[in-house]
Amino acid sequence: MGFFPGENHGFPLSVLDEMIEGIRLFNEQDLELKKEMYGRDGAKHVQFNSFDLHNSQAADWRDTLTLTLSHLDSNPDPSEMPAVCRRSTIEYIEHMKRLAETLFELLSEALGLRPDHLGSIGCCKGCSIVSHYYPPCPQPELTLGIRKHSDAGILTLLLQNHIGGLQVLREDQWFDVHPARGVLVVNIGDLLQMLSNDKFRSVKHRVTANHVGPRISVACFFSGDASLLDETFGPIKELISEANRPRYKEFLLKEYLAKAVSSPLDDKPPIDYYKL
Repeated sequence: MGFFPGENHGFPLSVLDEMIEGIRLFNEQDLELKKEMYGRDGAKHVQFNSFDLHNSQAADWRDTLTLTLSHLDSNPDPSEMPAVCRRSTIEYIEHMKRLAETLFELLSEALGLRPDHLGSIGCCKGCSIVSHYYPPCPQPELTLGIRKHSDAGILTLLLQNHIGGLQVLREDQWFDVHPARGVLVVNIGDLLQMLSNDKFRSVKHRVTANHVGPRISVACFFSGDASLLDETFGPIKELISEANRPRYKEFLLKEYLAKAVSSPLDDKPPIDYYKL
């Protein structure tokens, strides 16, 4: 299963709670203040919008604040971040750095590789912190918070508040992922599925709309090192043998990520283009 809970992760509860509260305060402040962060062209490191509104068949019931870090070790410019959640976000990132390094070491070992293998190919470098705010929906049966999809990147670490709605698809049935305070959800992405040659598998998931709210989530998406965009990726060589042939074509990282960015959530996932 590509979804599993992460406990004993080293985050103080106060850091997690303050991150959720900061996102709530940002979304519930005056509209004129939020408009300062609005953008869709990717020119700013911090942008507020409704995510893939203009390239999907239907709008989802949420607003999104995205912080893009080309390198997790690089500190974001505080002046670019909303004042109301600036301190909580910076503290959250500091803890996320340590957790990401540990997780990628454990995942490398689970594949039978050196602990530093996934880190050496940039897996824990570039990331985006995507914070979703789902207000109460008067008619939740008519829409979704987020439509069915699998994450295109390498790994996602998800923080969510006490309002449920996250579901995973297994054997054509939807199962609730119940939120629990202090627990992060670890989600394998399509890119890691390809790198591991299907030893790890991503999972289709969605978020339902709800009468109650707001539901708040903070997802940290790891999608590879920006300095390696022109490098060729594919199933890790050490995992390939006569008995375990490659299941995916090699690809340039920048081409794969371009497909991921341009494809609506409800469209053909980029991973499908590379299957052998």
